[in-house]
Amino acid sequence: MKTLMVDLGERSYPIYIGEQILNRIAELFGKHGIGTGSPLLIVTDENVAKHHLASVKEPLERYGYRTATAVVPPGEKSKSLEMLEQLVTAALEAGLDRNSTIIALGGGVVGDLAGFAAASYMRGVRFVQIPTTILAHDSSVGGKVAVNHPLAKNIIGAFHQPALVLYDIATLKTLPDREIRSGLSEVIKHGLIWDRAFVEWCDANAERLIALDSEALQHALYTGCQVKAAVVSQDEREGGLRAILNLGHTIGHALEAVARYDELQHGEAISIGMVGAAMLSVRLGNPESIYTETERIIRKFGLPVRIPSHLDTDAIMSAMMHDKKFKEGKIVFIIPKQIGQVEINKNVSAAWVRETVERLKGELSP
Repeated sequence: MKTLMVDLGERSYPIYIGEQILNRIAELFGKHGIGTGSPLLIVTDENVAKHHLASVKEPLERYGYRTATAVVPPGEKSKSLEMLEQLVTAALEAGLDRNSTIIALGGGVVGDLAGFAAASYMRGVRFVQIPTTILAHDSSVGGKVAVNHPLAKNIIGAFHQPALVLYDIATLKTLPDREIRSGLSEVIKHGLIWDRAFVEWCDANAERLIALDSEALQHALYTGCQVKAAVVSQDEREGGLRAILNLGHTIGHALEAVARYDELQHGEAISIGMVGAAMLSVRLGNPESIYTETERIIRKFGLPVRIPSHLDTDAIMSAMMHDKKFKEGKIVFIIPKQIGQVEINKNVSAAWVRETVERLKGELSP
């Protein structure tokens, strides 16, 4: 088991990464002050519940914890105000008090939804992230919690740091191939923004990662979490540096919204967005190799690099206007300067972005 710390002063917390960590869940809860006096609420989705709910619930109850469970439908559509209300109802019915803890057992959707429930219930109770997807190595760290609005992703949310993150990579063995590849897009992203050597390592180990080789996976997740923890420790609330974690997300979030959170998985949308950011980088005068290398490695992981042609350009542009990264008439973009280094550009013209969207749809040559 490896341990990382997210250094946020009194809100600091550990990330535990390794095999079979859930066997030690009660011990780790006790170590971090989560006692048996108040009930716990485990939030998960229907798919994860089949595979992993018992692995969390049973060891906790053996040690005297009282648990209740809320199971939501899988998928991005569960990140809604309606589902949030259902979680609050479940918390009230289970008797959760100010000393209770909400446990997010699942991927990014469950983590965001359960985390926002924890942030808002009684104006804030503790929560624990137990990610069960590769994608969630990013979303489970950093305290961004939210639900979606039909017009914009993650527009209703808060910053609410977890008490700890338990990342048992044994839970990843049940993931379907598409989710594995989608999750690896955020692993690649952490290299593209921070560490060229890690990008090269991912390139060399793509087959091992897709096959869920334990040694390769643990290294990749640890390194990705290490980048996220380093950034969040310097900028908890996205006042500056933390924005670099949004590489690919400006276009990606718009694609998810226009596709009604159904057609594209998050990591797939972000992959397309990262290629778009690399195209914009070249448009801004940076080397062509940034685009070609970014697209090549994303293709190597079997991820999409083009926008489905039936998605409407005007709708995509409109969705970007609703994004949190749209400020004072300009679109804020994270632009790669080279592989492993990015800049925050607050003056990207809408005309250039529209041109990039058209290229990503194949309507203009890249």
